[in-house]
Amino acid sequence: MSQRMLKFTNTAHEMPAKRPADERRDDWQEIYGEYAAAKAAEQSSRCSQCGVPFCQVHCPLHNNIPDWLMLTAAGRLQEAYEVSSATNNMPEVCGRICPQDRLCEGNCVIEQAGHGTVTIGSIEKYITDTAWEKGWIKPVVPPRERDQSVGIIGAGPAGLAAAEELRRRGYQVHVYDRYDRAGGLLIYGIPNFKLEKEVVERRTQRLADSKIHFHMGFEIGRDADLATLRSRHDALLIATGVYKARELKAPGVGLGNIVQALDYLTASNRAGLGDTVPAFDDGRLNAAGKRVTVIGGGDTAMDCVRTAVRQGAVSVSCLYRRNRTNMPGSQREVANAEEEGVEFLWQAAPEAFQGDAAVSAVRAVRMHLGPADATGRQVPQVIDDSGFNLGSDLVIKALGFDPEDLPVLFGEPALKVSRWGTVGVSWKTMMTNLDGVFAAGDIVRGASLVVWAIRDGRDAAAAMHGYLQAKATGKPGQPAETLAAA
Repeated sequence: MSQRMLKFTNTAHEMPAKRPADERRDDWQEIYGEYAAAKAAEQSSRCSQCGVPFCQVHCPLHNNIPDWLMLTAAGRLQEAYEVSSATNNMPEVCGRICPQDRLCEGNCVIEQAGHGTVTIGSIEKYITDTAWEKGWIKPVVPPRERDQSVGIIGAGPAGLAAAEELRRRGYQVHVYDRYDRAGGLLIYGIPNFKLEKEVVERRTQRLADSKIHFHMGFEIGRDADLATLRSRHDALLIATGVYKARELKAPGVGLGNIVQALDYLTASNRAGLGDTVPAFDDGRLNAAGKRVTVIGGGDTAMDCVRTAVRQGAVSVSCLYRRNRTNMPGSQREVANAEEEGVEFLWQAAPEAFQGDAAVSAVRAVRMHLGPADATGRQVPQVIDDSGFNLGSDLVIKALGFDPEDLPVLFGEPALKVSRWGTVGVSWKTMMTNLDGVFAAGDIVRGASLVVWAIRDGRDAAAAMHGYLQAKATGKPGQPAETLAAA
């Protein structure tokens, strides 16, 4: 190992080649190239193989990163993939879209020592793309089939991770989703320049080839209520994600051409997939030729500003009420957006929207950061007499997402939810207050990262397996803990 690893002192940090901004702003391709085999091995060899791997500790999946870096440095890529995929159902997705600067790479020991982090995400992507190319990734074949069936509501990352884990154990798995393609926000929310759609489609096709049954265009509450679905399966998992856009209260917010981020991104992604999208074709959800203002500072806002650039916007501005240090989005995404010509207006917030039938300007005010609140974050406060106008033909609200009202939507008023609308579970069992009904992902923890959704889906699958085994043997299952009142 000492000959192949610990080379961070004489080998510089190097990312895969990033295409020039002038080139990439005119297409939808991913902005980073692929490592060559020798370069991936070289960058892997920089790992210090530290005794307490903080990269692994700070990964929600606790991926065994040092081991698959060592295997990559040794040229043992198939083994590297086997180690990587042992803890992650979608390593090629996480390698592309995880905010590594806040998770594994941001906590890399040699990064903290000033040598520059190991490029963990890019190597993870390289390992898995090579595995697909070499045909190492096969459909799941369980050692034995079980008669018990499970239903999973939601074909996003949490639902897909749980589906794969349960299929590995031999259960008959049925996934229900109201959209026409599996993948959830991986398909319709994340633009191609971050995650090309064939990357998601080959993963969901593998699950279909594993005899997981997908019921697309199936909406709970319309095609069947929750009680009906419970009668069809031995256990259920709710993994719907959160899709209700947060609203902004301000004069003029109802003007035309003020739209929600998810509507805008979904229209763009559908158009890219070849679907007919009237609201995109007639310009309502198309930034071409427009002055665009995006409100928000998370990863969704970054997706919107960079999408608008590629659609041919005249100008793209991003209003965020806190400063750059305090924004929730990835700093890499901010840097990429700035390279592509996006203007960030830090510590600024909309006060009103001006226009006749459609918006023509955003009236904004400057903010300063006051004392911290109970969460520890400084509270933005308006600076008096700091108003200014920002000309805008399209305003995109990227303010985050809340849960839909599932008890009403699913026709199951007994389903307990928190005061925020998230589904309540016992974290020991991942079960809701309804026997045999589990929940995972954003619908439990609130809007979060894809990697956390995968983690929750895996945990829920393990809990469901324990429940189903107890049910099959006639032993009493472990009941969910009493949930706190909403």
